Amino acid sequence: IFILQALEHVNARLLELYPDDEERFDIVLMTNNHAQVGVRLINSINHYGLTIERFCMTGGQSPIGYLTAYLTNLYLSADSEKVQEAIEAGIASATMFTANKDVSYSDTQLRVAFDGDAVIFSDESEQIVKEQGLDRFFEHEQLNENKPLAQGPLKGFLEDLGKIQKKFYAKNERLNCPIRTYLVTARSAASSGARVLKTLRSWGLEIDEALFLAGAPKGPILVKIRPHIFFDDQMFHIEGAQKLGTIAAHVPYGIGQKYHKSS
Repeated sequence: IFILQALEHVNARLLELYPDDEERFDIVLMTNNHAQVGVRLINSINHYGLTIERFCMTGGQSPIGYLTAYLTNLYLSADSEKVQEAIEAGIASATMFTANKDVSYSDTQLRVAFDGDAVIFSDESEQIVKEQGLDRFFEHEQLNENKPLAQGPLKGFLEDLGKIQKKFYAKNERLNCPIRTYLVTARSAASSGARVLKTLRSWGLEIDEALFLAGAPKGPILVKIRPHIFFDDQMFHIEGAQKLGTIAAHVPYGIGQKYHKSS
């Protein structure tokens, strides 16, 4: 609900600045429920004061096949199997987990936090960590500092957020932009951070804040940020965020999934 309310606030600001431009966030409710459930869903949406005009009710069939037709930039679901199906279809997707305690969220700024490897970037570097250890990882990152990382499953979504931000910047609204993005990574800045920042620059992407934690827990930092959603590929980071009140979303991508399943 909180992220939907934040998205609607961004849309309202865009409408004020660009009344003739229809490029805004479009929220589609997708469910494998039957159409008869639609009235109950509409009542719930109206109860929370949300504006969701597009529904996709598939009557027991998976809605994943419709994602491309709806030009989906991001698919969120509590169903991890459907999320995995969407990721395999090349669509940015994540499994939503609610927070274990209530915290307040900004209602005037959409805040989105991303892990780096296997989320914005590929899992190339994580493979080195898992298979050859940290020392080899640091060596590899320094040797390849000027070689951009390959893109990960949510790079396109970060790009989409950046496009919307630039619409506000063009109206001299940089300081009052209703979208703020964060990179929250377990990498250390000195030994492996340069490649990440140079990769973003090579893509022409900006991130508002980059937090390099050098292996420290992400939960306390996320409490400070209070993002509407935090994306990570590792379940222990998701669980740590949940415990401290952050709404987190698991991206089932990369070598980390293999290690998670075997543990």
